[in-house]
Amino acid sequence: MATSKEYKNFILEQLDLLNNITCRSMMGEFLLYYKDILFGGIYDDRLLVKIVETNKKYNMQEQMPYESAKPMYLVDDVDDKELLKEIVVETCKSLPNKKD
Repeated sequence: MATSKEYKNFILEQLDLLNNITCRSMMGEFLLYYKDILFGGIYDDRLLVKIVETNKKYNMQEQMPYESAKPMYLVDDVDDKELLKEIVVETCKSLPNKKD
């Protein structure tokens, strides 16, 4: 099942506290970047972020974005904009910036 445009738009609205969020379409799903760092995506109407050391403190549930992929963390409280901002920033702290 692909992600709906409505859900994608909702998630992008929820992330509006962060500048420099970009979204790229990939086979019916969406990859999410913060300051050009790929931190997660929207898969089957679920917001998932990469599993890294700096976001383990949020005790999120692991889920598979798609078959044969690495597990990612499910962000289930997408209504809390401040928490979303914090999770994205903390996740990106442990990810390389490809432009560096």
